[in-house]
Amino acid sequence: MKTTSKHLVFSTFLFVVAFFCAATGFAQSSLDGTWKFDMSQSKFSPKPVVFYTSQGWFHCVSCTPSYDVQADGQDHAIPGHAFDTMSVTIVDPHTISTVAKKDGKVIGEQTDSVSADGKTLTMKGSDHPMNGSAPSTFNVGFKRAGIAPSGVHATSGQWQLIKVAGSDNGLMVTYKTEGDSLTMTAPTGESYTAKFDGADYPVKNSYGYNAVSLKRIDANTIEETDKRDGKVTDVSRITVSGKTLKIVDHDVQADRTSTLVATKK
Repeated sequence: MKTTSKHLVFSTFLFVVAFFCAATGFAQSSLDGTWKFDMSQSKFSPKPVVFYTSQGWFHCVSCTPSYDVQADGQDHAIPGHAFDTMSVTIVDPHTISTVAKKDGKVIGEQTDSVSADGKTLTMKGSDHPMNGSAPSTFNVGFKRAGIAPSGVHATSGQWQLIKVAGSDNGLMVTYKTEGDSLTMTAPTGESYTAKFDGADYPVKNSYGYNAVSLKRIDANTIEETDKRDGKVTDVSRITVSGKTLKIVDHDVQADRTSTLVATKK
């Protein structure tokens, strides 16, 4: 499930940031219900994100694909991503703001601020659901990896994710099994119904991915593969143990693996 609950669509627009047996056994008895992700129990990939702003241009080095956009506050075309335009504004020597749009509609906005000592970075913003429901908000913390580069905006460099917080509508998901199918729904309107046969099924109301396939691995584990426009974006292993749901998600495009933990409500 490529909602903020899985990837916390934080910004430098790492649509960083969602998944998820047969009708008997595992799915009906343990997966069904509403789950809320606990970011304090989750472990994030140590691989840093890399971006810099220099001479009026913003460069997202670790984005996949990478891109360069003029930091003039205007919308500029960005191919190959869930958004198709982005604007970047240099707010002050320690802050930049970004707005991503799809077909002219705002889908994500954020502000990146670096601390006075240059060692930590905070990303605050919101993701706007495709169906027009209430935006989900996020607050993401990073620590600097390596030496701060010179001659560039203070937010520039390599940053390692250390903490994530978000609004409830971006951290909750509901599953329901019926026959040989699983239905996922989220407060943001994202949903799918898919069989456990490895075939692709459509995803509704998601910018991050538009197709999903499911496979049963064992009595307590399933595998979800997410795609956008035919290309694999993520492969996730989802395991249920009592009232705990653990998702080991591999972001294929960015080559990052994180473990997310949720509890049943």
